[in-house]
Amino acid sequence: MNGIYRNIQASIKNGEKLLAVLIDPDKFQIERVEEFISKVNTSVATHIFVGGSIVEEDITQVLVSEIKKNTNLPIVLFPGDVTQITNKADALLFLSLISGRNPEYLIGKHVEAISKLRKTNLEVIPTGYLLIENGKETAVEKVTGTKPIPRERIQEIIDTAKAGELLGMKLIYLEAGSGAKVPVTNQIISLVKQELEIPLIVGGGIRNNEQLKNAYNSGADLVVIGTAFEEDELFFEEIKKNKESRIKMIE
Repeated sequence: MNGIYRNIQASIKNGEKLLAVLIDPDKFQIERVEEFISKVNTSVATHIFVGGSIVEEDITQVLVSEIKKNTNLPIVLFPGDVTQITNKADALLFLSLISGRNPEYLIGKHVEAISKLRKTNLEVIPTGYLLIENGKETAVEKVTGTKPIPRERIQEIIDTAKAGELLGMKLIYLEAGSGAKVPVTNQIISLVKQELEIPLIVGGGIRNNEQLKNAYNSGADLVVIGTAFEEDELFFEEIKKNKESRIKMIE
């Protein structure tokens, strides 16, 4: 592993909590990059994730290039398909949808990606991806043809996450999905974290500072926020880059 993964590990060891802002190329206007990224730069965000379930080819590369001009934060691809791979980014979450049983998203897409990855210098981070039921159908379900694990089947979620770790994944990502009605529960985060020896990412449905703090306090090492960051000015004010907000965020 290269620098980004090592930095994540070092941050966790130092008791730091990480925050990624997710940008979906299919839903983001390129002319907004400078203004939006300046806002990200004044927040406590530590990473920028770029990706979506359905994205036209080449859009990701153009977007990442523009983001790169406006920030020093690491840009990590969170791809829904191999067409979103671009060498303009710093790293790639090599996602395996271990909550589903569609072989295309367990190994098929990964094999397809290799011809592209050979031509890049991306840091590739194997990531076990678990879709957790949130009360509505998500784009991930539609694209992959898989169903999320129901929230009440907690032991299955725990066992799936642990199986991902034992298969060699370097990160586990618990995802409620874009626009989720409810985020992954604190109980699920806590019980999964107790089983793992690798970093835990949590995303989907986190729309305010209280939910953010709950995710951290339950065991999330890195939290991903998307639309809430740009839609809720109060949320943004609470996570601006200053000592007070950092203390409040992790209390």
